[in-house]
Amino acid sequence: MRLNPERARLLRDRERGQERHHPLAMQPGTRKHREIRFSKMRPGQVEEASRLLQGLDGLIVEAGSLPNGISVWYEISEYTMEGLEAALVDQGFHLENTLYCKMIRALVHYCEDTQLRNMRQPERLIKKSHEVYSKAWEHHPHGDHDDTPVDLREEK
Repeated sequence: MRLNPERARLLRDRERGQERHHPLAMQPGTRKHREIRFSKMRPGQVEEASRLLQGLDGLIVEAGSLPNGISVWYEISEYTMEGLEAALVDQGFHLENTLYCKMIRALVHYCEDTQLRNMRQPERLIKKSHEVYSKAWEHHPHGDHDDTPVDLREEK
């Protein structure tokens, strides 16, 4: 297979552990790759935001797939997309405001929030939960249980 610039970029990113996934693509694990897109109406935001974010530990910042975006790689336990975007907006940056970008951002924020919540929950013990349901069934009134004392039951 011939090596073209796109394939070379993919191989380089894979070697660095920085594979470029689409923001909606499933990304198992805690290492995330996201793209932050800025409004096209305000030139110079991409370079300024890139310089600002490169100063953060554990965050890798590179040029995005589009001229008005930057790609970021981070551990979800350290950063979230919602937190990064909120910090940029607080600094006066304007994010792309199309319906498509709003929907992707909302979905990414929800997924990361859910993953963080799940990471904080203790693991359920499957065997213990089975015992709980078994005990609940024993105490639940159902058709095969007779409350009549044995000595008062009629024998046929």
